[in-house]
Amino acid sequence: MERKQVEELAKLAKLEFTPEELDRFAGDMGDILGFVDKLGELDTTGVPPAAHVSGAVNVLREDVPRPSMPREDVLMGAPERDESGFIIPRVI
Repeated sequence: MERKQVEELAKLAKLEFTPEELDRFAGDMGDILGFVDKLGELDTTGVPPAAHVSGAVNVLREDVPRPSMPREDVLMGAPERDESGFIIPRVI
């Protein structure tokens, strides 16, 4: 990968790098992309697409609705609150 491409990616990600970091990342990303290209050389004929390599289907618990905590208990530890919920500082 060329340094100019890394600069463009950094700009899109709103990251700032030193010239030395840009050079290093260009080399590192080039190596990574080279490894990814090697995957294209593998013969995957007869290998079905899979989301998980282990064959696991759903390892999560079933989503069952249940009663929630009383609002007063939830808001008890809040530093600032009103009748509808937590009061937090404005972010934007």
